Amino acid sequence: MPLTPVEVRHLDMRRGLLGYRRSSVEKAIEEVADSFEAVWRERAELTERVHVLEAEVARHVELETLLRSTLVSAERASQDMKEQARREAELTVSEASAEGRRLLRDAIAEKEQLLSETKRIRTMLRAALEVLSDEEDVADVPSEAASEVPAPREDPGPRRLAG
Repeated sequence: MPLTPVEVRHLDMRRGLLGYRRSSVEKAIEEVADSFEAVWRERAELTERVHVLEAEVARHVELETLLRSTLVSAERASQDMKEQARREAELTVSEASAEGRRLLRDAIAEKEQLLSETKRIRTMLRAALEVLSDEEDVADVPSEAASEVPAPREDPGPRRLAG
C-alpha cells in the first residue's frame, strides 16, 4: 500500500551514536521507493486509461456528427418525398378531372347523336305508317308499289362510349 506524503514526513527512524541507524533508514527508503513505484504504476495506468477514454470520446463525437448529418439528410429526403408525392397527387387529380370532363363531353355528344338518330327513325316510321295508312285507303294499289317502301334499317346494337 502506497505511503501518503504525511506518512513519509512522520516516518520514525531510530537514532544511533553517529546519526540515524542504517537499518531504519534503509527500511524507510525501501518503503518510500515501494510507495513511489506503486504510485508511478497507477499514474501510468491512469494515463493510459485517459488516452483510451479520449479516443472513445473522439469516436463518439464522430458518431454523433455522423448521426446528426444522417438525420438531417433523412429529414430532407422525407420532405422531398412528401413534396414529390403531393405534386404527383395534384397531377393525378388534374388528369382524372380532365379525363372526367372529356368523358362527359363524349357522353353528351353521343346522347345528342342518339336523340337525333331517334328523331330521324321516328320520322321515317311516321312516314312509313302514313304510307301504310294510305295503302289501306287505296285498295287498288298494285303490290309492286308496296315494295317501293323503304325497308327499315337494321339496328346496329348498343353503342360503346369512346374512351
